[in-house]
Amino acid sequence: MMTQKQKTIAIYALPLALLSIPLVGNLFSKEVNWSGADFLIAGALLFTTAFLINMVRNKIKKQSQRMMICILILLALVLIWGELAVGIFGSPFAGS
Repeated sequence: MMTQKQKTIAIYALPLALLSIPLVGNLFSKEVNWSGADFLIAGALLFTTAFLINMVRNKIKKQSQRMMICILILLALVLIWGELAVGIFGSPFAGS
């Protein structure tokens, strides 16, 4: 069983693990072409999501509410990431 501290460390380690994938791809492949700004924006999105999920996990006691809020946070992350990557909604900050 994981302790509270171990769960918190795991929540914040996941964004680092996810950011290491494009970093390795950037170093060894010509197809991955992330700039420093790309890493900064992705890191901000991922760590903000991790912070919000950790906050919800600590503040909300009811399991069903906690799950629903975490799902909404992850859905917001996916929509923002998709908009920045390919421009789902055609906003001015769309990636393509």
